Amino acid sequence: MREVDCIIVGGGLAGLQAAIQLGRYSAHQVLVIDAGEGRSTLCRTYHNILGFPDGVSGEELRARGRMQAERTGVSFEKDRIVKAGRHGEKIQLFGTSDAEYRSKTVLLATGLSDRVPDIPGLTPTLGRTVYVCPDCDGYEIQDQRTVLLGSGEAGANMAMILIQRTNDLLYINHEQAPISAELHRSMKEAGVRYLEAAVQEVQQIEDGHITGVLTEDGQIFESERGFIAFGGNRVHYELAEQLGAVIADNKHVEADPRSLQAANNVWIAGDLGLHAEQATVAMGEGSIAAIWIHKALQQMTKD
Repeated sequence: MREVDCIIVGGGLAGLQAAIQLGRYSAHQVLVIDAGEGRSTLCRTYHNILGFPDGVSGEELRARGRMQAERTGVSFEKDRIVKAGRHGEKIQLFGTSDAEYRSKTVLLATGLSDRVPDIPGLTPTLGRTVYVCPDCDGYEIQDQRTVLLGSGEAGANMAMILIQRTNDLLYINHEQAPISAELHRSMKEAGVRYLEAAVQEVQQIEDGHITGVLTEDGQIFESERGFIAFGGNRVHYELAEQLGAVIADNKHVEADPRSLQAANNVWIAGDLGLHAEQATVAMGEGSIAAIWIHKALQQMTKD
């Protein structure tokens, strides 16, 4: 069993930024427990992060962040936390191999997982020329021939946002889920082309640069950029719920808007919370949560 002052569950951008902030106080034992997954492991290139005008991959950011945190004394453990509880005033966390961890405070940065169908050729393009967030990467499709792969109304709603960026947009309803007559009418009036067809392959050249999609009936639709919107993303809220946090109807975790505290000695940061799902927002929240965790640990020492 390992016992520390703070455990950060999740080694993505929110968790790493929190680890850097906490480590720089040089007063706490901090452990990051990470399963090595998450949105940032899939994104080939973030284009909207300060200091990286040509983009930076999620993997590079994670590697740099870990190195930066380790320099301040933060420890890392590869594990997946599957259960959380309390033991007196300490928080207990249990990993997949029955490993037990205890801590005075916990930051949950477990995020969410996008629902991405197993379409050949899709994953290598994600974050390179195919995107998930219109706020982060709408700029990348400006006036570009764009194909949107999605499902039903999740895709239709995304199409209505993206059509503001390009007048050459094709929405392919890959799962052929229903769309209301009103949304159909709105898409048509806005100039969105629409097709119900299963996508057989995302075609690409030069390391993730999309050139088009092949549908099951043999048609090829050329494209310079892509987006996906399948809906049904999975928020990893279970640990927060086990520790007493309030879970919203959409499964995101509610927290104090100033401190990001979600339960007694439990904080959250990143896409787990109720906010815009952006890498830069996640990093900012990691710092905010870390500052308040530091304050809490100081108070525990005084008490």
